[in-house]
Amino acid sequence: MQKARIKLASIDIDKLNQTCAFIKDIADKTGVDIRGPIPLPTKRLKLTTRRSPCGQGSATFERYEMRVHKRLIDLGLDERALRLVMRVPIPEGLNIEIEMIDV
Repeated sequence: MQKARIKLASIDIDKLNQTCAFIKDIADKTGVDIRGPIPLPTKRLKLTTRRSPCGQGSATFERYEMRVHKRLIDLGLDERALRLVMRVPIPEGLNIEIEMIDV
C-alpha cells in the first residue's frame, strides 16, 4: 500500500496551520485516511551582532531569531484527493514537499 507524505515548512505559523486545515478538509470530504498534521521540532536560527559599528563604547548586542515551523501529513493514496491537494493555494514563504512512500 502506498501513501502520500506531505512535508510543510514555513516561518509564518499562521500560513502553515491554514494550509494544513485546507488539506485536512480535503481528506474529510473525500474520505481518505489522514495522519497528522504532526508537528516536527521547530528549527531556531539565531544571529547575534554588535550594536556599535565602530567597536567603541559599551558592548551591547542585537539578537535576531528566525523560527522555521514544520508539519508532516500522511494521506492515503487516492487520485482525486491528491489532485485536490495539488490545487491548494500555497501562500508565499511556505515550502511544501509531496512524496509517495510504501507502507
